[in-house]
Amino acid sequence: MRDSVRRATARRCALLGGLLLTLAAAAPAGAASCPRLSHLPIESPALAEASRQGPHELRIIAFGSSSTAGSGTSNPAHAYPALLQARLQAVLGPGVTVVNHGVGGEDADNMLARLDRDVIAERPQIVIWQVGANATMRRMDPDRFAGFVRDGIARLRRAGIEVVLMDNQRAPRITAFPGHRRFDAILAEIAASTPGVTLFSRGRMMDRWQAAGVPEAALLGPDGLHHNDRGYACVADALADALLGGLPTGLARAR
Repeated sequence: MRDSVRRATARRCALLGGLLLTLAAAAPAGAASCPRLSHLPIESPALAEASRQGPHELRIIAFGSSSTAGSGTSNPAHAYPALLQARLQAVLGPGVTVVNHGVGGEDADNMLARLDRDVIAERPQIVIWQVGANATMRRMDPDRFAGFVRDGIARLRRAGIEVVLMDNQRAPRITAFPGHRRFDAILAEIAASTPGVTLFSRGRMMDRWQAAGVPEAALLGPDGLHHNDRGYACVADALADALLGGLPTGLARAR
């Protein structure tokens, strides 16, 4: 029994090690790296099914505000959705598409108005919903924010769509607002209590990067809010690690 556990652990470590090497090879030339930290796996039945079937269409929609649209990048190819697509395709093949539906300046209330058109009508299997930064800076009531997000989640889940919630970056223009972590806590509570919903905590990830020697300033542009190219690449890498790390052992390696 003990030997079988050791063998299973070794197989999973080998798989994750191979994924990290593949993702590193897919990184843009000359991009400064972030510490390779372990991330909580995102267990996605849709991603597992796409990997199991081989060449298979998997549609992911990146839904959010300027952090999704790519404000602060040198060009749109460095926004996190484009980089995430490249990293997933490097492991799972060309059938994976990540569509960028980020609109700067919006938050949960605005996004609900276009949820049907920009997300549900496109029939994705997975939505990565980045939300909360503008709510923080607009001083939206946290209870209203929670209500908007829960409404959107309910609509997405009724459509059979898996949801990954992405919380706020650590940035001076966000952390200047008292209570800014309340919005992160709301997303964490919703993800923990709703089947088919997972949290990707960008804030906690940036805290860990800072502890490992990469300060938030190294990942942000001069506006003190948006990521720079390095920051977006690090977000894409971490998201890919989490998504691929949630696959059953052997599926990604078989690709």
